[in-house]
Amino acid sequence: MKQLKINPSITDRSEESLNKYLLEISHIPMVNTDEEVILAQAIHAGGKNGEKAKNKLITANLRFVVSVAKQYQNQGVPLTDLINEGNIGLITAAERFDETRGFKFISYAIWWIRQAILQSIAANSNMVRRPQSQIGISSKIKSVTNNFLQKNQRKPSDAELSEIIALETDKIRKAILSEAHISSIDAPINEDESSTMLDTLVSGADYDADRTVDYESMQSDLMQTLSAVLNDRERTIVMQSFGIGCHERALDDISSDLGLSRERVRQIRERSLDKVRKSRKSRFLLRHLG
Repeated sequence: MKQLKINPSITDRSEESLNKYLLEISHIPMVNTDEEVILAQAIHAGGKNGEKAKNKLITANLRFVVSVAKQYQNQGVPLTDLINEGNIGLITAAERFDETRGFKFISYAIWWIRQAILQSIAANSNMVRRPQSQIGISSKIKSVTNNFLQKNQRKPSDAELSEIIALETDKIRKAILSEAHISSIDAPINEDESSTMLDTLVSGADYDADRTVDYESMQSDLMQTLSAVLNDRERTIVMQSFGIGCHERALDDISSDLGLSRERVRQIRERSLDKVRKSRKSRFLLRHLG
């Protein structure tokens, strides 16, 4: 079989091309864990063999990208575009995968695939960009609501959604509100009035530019403190747990990435925070507490 070359534009908007693509990748054989280790080692070695190994590792997991992309359909971005973005995440994962940590490649790659897809949805599906965590929750709510509606002939309450999704009611409501209708600021407030929402907004001249400077200073001090006090693993867990310089991630995702248990990641996070509190370096952060 002719080897399939992977790039960010492997699919296009044509339904015929998508069906052809799905048929083609369905015939690509999977690789087992031992083969993943060998391929990852070749990728790290580089050269032509490294490129061949990366292409093989990627193509073997293309079907998984499609299955993930289908979970985020009907959110304003075509399925073909979601698959394209997921493929980009898969490529990134193949380049960064560390086989010495002892977990399967797809367990590591799923985060990169989802992040790439969620970033695409956040950038293209709404005029107002929402946090990626909200997009993920909204996707679950839509899926659960549709299934509940078909089964019970009515929409579920917030409490029922909370029980099914295993998420606090407040977060359910916040996600639903984030899907609210968008109105133009040039539209009249009332049908009988000529005044618009724009007329009620505070002038941009009143914006306090010092806040931007303070925020950048705080971010710089925080990064310097974490780098000085924590090792690479501790810093990674703290930064990803609280969304410092990256998107906030759940402990389950971080533990899967690092090949550790969820409880172990939580323990490392708490121990790391304690190290930061007790460190003399933390004095640089005190000035940002007001």
